[in-house]
This record gives sequence, structure tokens and C-alpha cells, in this order.
Amino acid sequence: MSANARDGRDTILVTGGAGFIGSNMARALAAEGWRVVVADWFGTGRKWLNVADILLDDVIRPEAILGWLGENHRRVEAIVHMGAISATTEQDVDLILERNIRATLDLWALSAARDIRFIYASSAATYGDGKGGFVDSEDPADLASLRPLNAYGWSKLAVDRKIIADVRAGRAAPPQWAGLKFFNVYGPFEAHKDDMRSVIHKIYPTAAAGEAVTLFRSHDPNYEDGGQLRDFVHVADCVDVVRWLITSPSVSGIFNVGTGKARSFADLARAVFTASGREPRIDYVDMPERIRNAYQYFTEADVSKLRRAGYNADFRSLEDGIRSYVGDYLAKGIAL
Repeated sequence: MSANARDGRDTILVTGGAGFIGSNMARALAAEGWRVVVADWFGTGRKWLNVADILLDDVIRPEAILGWLGENHRRVEAIVHMGAISATTEQDVDLILERNIRATLDLWALSAARDIRFIYASSAATYGDGKGGFVDSEDPADLASLRPLNAYGWSKLAVDRKIIADVRAGRAAPPQWAGLKFFNVYGPFEAHKDDMRSVIHKIYPTAAAGEAVTLFRSHDPNYEDGGQLRDFVHVADCVDVVRWLITSPSVSGIFNVGTGKARSFADLARAVFTASGREPRIDYVDMPERIRNAYQYFTEADVSKLRRAGYNADFRSLEDGIRSYVGDYLAKGIAL
């Protein structure tokens, strides 16, 4: 049993636990001695490989979560809720409402009622075009001022606002809660995400072959081609933040999770070439018109609030993160 478990509570439920961030969470928590239960849909693909090496206490389907918790809540220390429709291009808003909003709020209410800690995935997509900055404020007026660019971002913001409203009104809340605004996450076990996987995973085979990779041309005069900026954060750093929260039960709130340093897509591509032992070769193509009006040219996490809360671990640089991702996984043919 983990040293951070309360009496009899030796289990952590990870929703979306076979997904990208969720499987990395499940692996780390199981290695620390927690009994890990994964809730996810697997379908007919190879997503099961994301958890094939993990000692799991149980695997359940998402629609069985509430019933399972009804029977097992006394042994559950925390819910790490990573399950969601994460595609920013998803057009079925009713499905987003069901999977991202309703499911999260149901788990929030149950965690409050059953004295279970609750850590959930929010998103940097809540910040919209970023013109208002990237400060993880919990002020209701600040949250109300955000304008996400897609339904996915709206769903994450809707949950953040509801949870803050509950906390401020003194309504029932879990003993610890945290909403994590993940920025651009990359790393192993993302292959199943298809078009939503990181640019690193997409361009690696081409870069490793020494061929030219293709990036989007800029359609904003303030940014050169390839100069669009993102806060790229390695999934292991996201896992470390959750692990720290579990060891810090007095810390609750909404927190940005990013490196705090924006880097360009051209920097990213060059780092992939370097990690592959190749000279950089980059071509540019026009960005599809359908995404131009909802494209973020700049994201950068303000992590000062997370630091004030006591998190003092370093985040990997883009070059270090890509070097380990390529060297430990992609170059070895482990395309997970």
C-alpha cells in the first residue's frame, strides 16, 4: 500500500486510464504501490497495449463507474479523471456534453459525497486565443471572461466554473480537488490518438529518414513560418504533478501544467532531427482554411501559482524531452 493512503483506502481509479496521459498516470501510480483500477473503452484497436505492462487491480467500462464506486468507494483514495473526448475538432457537442461535462460533474458529486479526492483534466484550450493571458485564476469573473475557440475548450471551462462556484458557495466538495490545465502534452503511449497525437510523433519517421518534414505556414504577420509558439510539456512532467498532488492532500485548486516557456514548431522539428542524428529539413504548407480562425499562435503556461502551492520540480526542456522520447521509444521502434 502507498504511504499516502488513508486507512483502508489503497486504490486509485484512473478514468481514461488506457489513453495517453491516463496510461502514463496508471503506470506511475501502480509502480508506487497503489491498487490501480482503469476505466476506459478499448475498441478494436491496439489501445490495450498502453496498459499491457501494468499490474492493474481491475479494468472497467466507463458506463460502469458509478455502480463500481457504489460498491468499492470505501477503498478508493482518489479518482484521477483523465477520461474525455480530447479532440478539439469534435463537432458532436451533445457527445462532448455527455462525456466531458456530465461525466465529470457526476464524479465530482460522488467524490464529495464519498470523501474521495478528485483530480481532473482541464485544458489550456479554456484560454481561447490567449489574448487574455494564461493565468490560472479561480476568480469567477476571470473564468467568465474566457472565450474558448471550440466545444472541447468550452466543456472544460464549464466544469471549471461549476466547481469553483460550488467551492465558493460552500457546497459539498471532495476532501482534495484539483483541475489541471494541461498545455501541449507529448510523449509515449500517444499513437492511438491518430491525428490528435503530437507533432513529434507525426514527423519522427520522416525526420529519422533524413527527409524534409512539413509544418504549417503562418497566416499571421506577427509570426514567421514555423514560428507559431506552444508550451510543449512532456507527459512524465504531467504525471509528476499528479503524483505530487497525491502526496500533498492540503493542496486544492485549478493549476496550469506546462513548462512556462513557449517554443516554436520549428524548434520542435529541429529537436526531432537532432535527436534522430539528422540535419534539419523543413518545408511549409498552407494551414487548412477550416482551422485558421480557431488557431492558437501562442500558448505559455503561467506556473507561478503551482510553484506557490509548493511544486518545485523542474520541467524538462523541449530538447531534453524530445531526446528521451525519441531515444527511449521512437528510435527503438516502440511506436506507442
